[in-house]
Amino acid sequence: MSNTFLYVSAVLIWGSTWFAIEFQLGVVEPEVSLVYRYLAASLILFIWCKIKGLSVIFKLKSHLWFVLMGLLMFGLNYVLAYRAQIYLISALSAIVFSSLLWMNIINARIFFGVRAGRRLYFGALLGVIGIGVLFGPQVAEVSLSDQIFFGSMLAICSALLASFGNMASQAAQRAQLPVVQSNAWSMLYGALITAVLVFAAGHEYTFDWSFEYAVSLAYLAIFGSVLAFGAYLTLLGRIGAHRAGYATVMFPVVALVLSVLFEGLQLDRSLLIGTLLVLAGNLLVLTEGRKKVTAG
Repeated sequence: MSNTFLYVSAVLIWGSTWFAIEFQLGVVEPEVSLVYRYLAASLILFIWCKIKGLSVIFKLKSHLWFVLMGLLMFGLNYVLAYRAQIYLISALSAIVFSSLLWMNIINARIFFGVRAGRRLYFGALLGVIGIGVLFGPQVAEVSLSDQIFFGSMLAICSALLASFGNMASQAAQRAQLPVVQSNAWSMLYGALITAVLVFAAGHEYTFDWSFEYAVSLAYLAIFGSVLAFGAYLTLLGRIGAHRAGYATVMFPVVALVLSVLFEGLQLDRSLLIGTLLVLAGNLLVLTEGRKKVTAG
């Protein structure tokens, strides 16, 4: 599959998953929903591997990579993302999460020696300012314990963990670990790690049999997990985390359109300016990553 197809698939699917997550919140605890989601996704992938004759037997060292990816990309990252969306509407969660782009470029420099120039730092600064403009009106009127501020901090931490997970995935692919089988094992480990958190928190394994919950869970497991992660991580392995992160620039755009259409989001000045600053900063970082990044 071409890089363009992988990119478009990841953008359209993940941009819509922020809206689908809204239907996962309420009756069932977020962590419990995540256990369901990634157990289902890993089962689908293991079945696919069986059908295609792909080996799922790996050495212990490989499983250490799978556990790390499960912890960062399919465990703690999503626990924070789901919790953040209790306090934020889907579009705002996606906008904050788009900071993954410049986090990826910074982490790529730290972990892989990918060198970038001043445009990287200026783009990152624009992103930070954009997030400040976006949430400024809400935060300025309340204390630091306000739910909007708290939700944004959860979303930023979620993006940071996801970026570390991207680094782990890129390292695993450099070690010649295949994407499909890696995702199958990593999603299984992510589900098991989240299950431990469910046990520690004393949550019960309930299920919401409503049409909205069941359909959104299926969509998140099949499209948001199996297909989107397969597309994105394949792209990441081909062109690097600093460039694959470009997909996150468009997530907020898709999520914003859905929030306006279905969640009653009003397009005010701070939202428009903040969004434009975040996207401008991310695009600036992407241009730096594509044109001037060198190794060493």
